[in-house]
Amino acid sequence: MKLFQPLDINGMVIQNRIMVPAMVTRLSGEDGVVNQDIIDRYVRYAQGEAGLIVIEAMAVHHSKSGPLLRISDDTFVPGLAKLARRIHDTSGSKVVPQIIHFLKVAKSGWRQTVDMLSLEDIDRIVDEFGNAVARAREAGFDGAELHSAHAYTLASFLSRTNKRQDEYGGQTLEGRLRLIGRVVQNARGKAGKDFPLGVRFVADEFIKDGYTVNDAKVIALRLAQIGVDYLSLSVGGKFEDAVHIPGQVLYPYTGYSGDRAMPGDWYPPVPHAHFSAEIKAYIKANGYDTPVATAGKLSNPDDAERLVGSGQVDIIGIARGLLADPDWPKKIRNNERDRVIQCDYCNVCKHLDGTHSRVICSLWPQGSLQAPADDPAVNAPQWGPNGANLTATAGKGTITLKWTKAPGAARYDVCRADPVGQVRLEDAVKVTRWEDSNVLAGTRYRYYVRAYTATGQGSPPSNTVFVELPPPDYMTSTMRAEDSVAN
Repeated sequence: MKLFQPLDINGMVIQNRIMVPAMVTRLSGEDGVVNQDIIDRYVRYAQGEAGLIVIEAMAVHHSKSGPLLRISDDTFVPGLAKLARRIHDTSGSKVVPQIIHFLKVAKSGWRQTVDMLSLEDIDRIVDEFGNAVARAREAGFDGAELHSAHAYTLASFLSRTNKRQDEYGGQTLEGRLRLIGRVVQNARGKAGKDFPLGVRFVADEFIKDGYTVNDAKVIALRLAQIGVDYLSLSVGGKFEDAVHIPGQVLYPYTGYSGDRAMPGDWYPPVPHAHFSAEIKAYIKANGYDTPVATAGKLSNPDDAERLVGSGQVDIIGIARGLLADPDWPKKIRNNERDRVIQCDYCNVCKHLDGTHSRVICSLWPQGSLQAPADDPAVNAPQWGPNGANLTATAGKGTITLKWTKAPGAARYDVCRADPVGQVRLEDAVKVTRWEDSNVLAGTRYRYYVRAYTATGQGSPPSNTVFVELPPPDYMTSTMRAEDSVAN
């Protein structure tokens, strides 16, 4: 599989094309210092042997933001160095910090915007980014990633909603590009051209009057022209359509653009990779082979291999899927696909981030702060001699499943087949009851469940149940009327 071929990024050779994108954990204290919980979280990804681990966004300045890592002062370097060293001692995974600047937001709903910044403020931001990248090198990281995506400062300058009227203004593309260009220049001057530098930005803002992939292609070209070593693509996650909850700080993932940034279970798989492919093709047509990473509900290995193998993208970012199972890379490489703990995209992790709570996966054992250590020797759960006793009851627009508890099961995967035989994972639950409310009357469905241990050993499928829902009354009346006309 090309997914497991190495890739050289300006001297940083990643062992495979699997990336852990930056995910805020809320595991640090208000002081922003690396602690043992942070180390344990990222060492766990290294144990799974991801090619590139991007450490959660860490601030280049001292503004309050709750539990968020910092790289804003030399005093943070020892803790960051310990984190990088522990990851390197664990496996061949490479690691870079994602560094971020954000503007002020208040519980009242007020937020600072880019047009409120003075030229002196902008100069300070440029220096802060450059100093942070230099600290990343000093701490022993393999590179650094500039966060120019979603609702944050660099992204807000890139946005078509940028209301500035000066040389950084949104009325021209060059004005919007000026800050990120200066930041890259400053970082190169302070950390060196041989220190790998990536940029994460959005391929589509998904807001009214926001930019689309048409702008993103040109932004990517400029970043390639100024020597950025890799491009990491996301979408959405903007303040402009965020929903303000009284008494809480505005969270940029509560509107439609936030749904697109972290698509839930109702979205189809791989909804954004075509943007990344279009951007990759555009910069390549203009003479640049800068590696491009894509992400967004992308944890099926067949999808990952198709995108990398066809050359549409170079790196696959798997965020929630690797949170659920950090051993995804090893399991796929070792042909243990059936042991992968599949993310069901419930977005509990997103909710925890939005409330500044410690981010965990709902599929982990109760009370766990980290993913459980892998143990291939654990036996799969087994139902007793009477089996799972799976039953299905049709209600008004719903089908309710119930089954017997399997000793040793940490969770159950519920699978459904539609009339044309397409089988998909509908949900992963820790209880022995599940309700399907997304069913179509007049349709026949087939269900089964599988019991899994905490590390992914799965039982054989339970007994299969079939449910045929009667058509709705309005459909029956229509059919009778059609029969009368035909006769």
